[in-house]
Amino acid sequence: MQKLNNRGQALVEYVLIVAIISVITIAIVNYFGGYLKDSITKTSCSLVDKEYVEGDKPGEATCESKK
Repeated sequence: MQKLNNRGQALVEYVLIVAIISVITIAIVNYFGGYLKDSITKTSCSLVDKEYVEGDKPGEATCESKK
């Protein structure tokens, strides 16, 4: 009986693992994306000496000139 080649099977398994991890990562970024954007906006506002103004929804925050 010939020995079967399992390298192709291992490659498919690795591709499936990478695909699952990618889908999970994209889902997490989509879920928390607005909060991440607000966090970056808040940091950039302080760097350019502007006032951070929260938006109505996550991801809608802006920087405005200080009064």
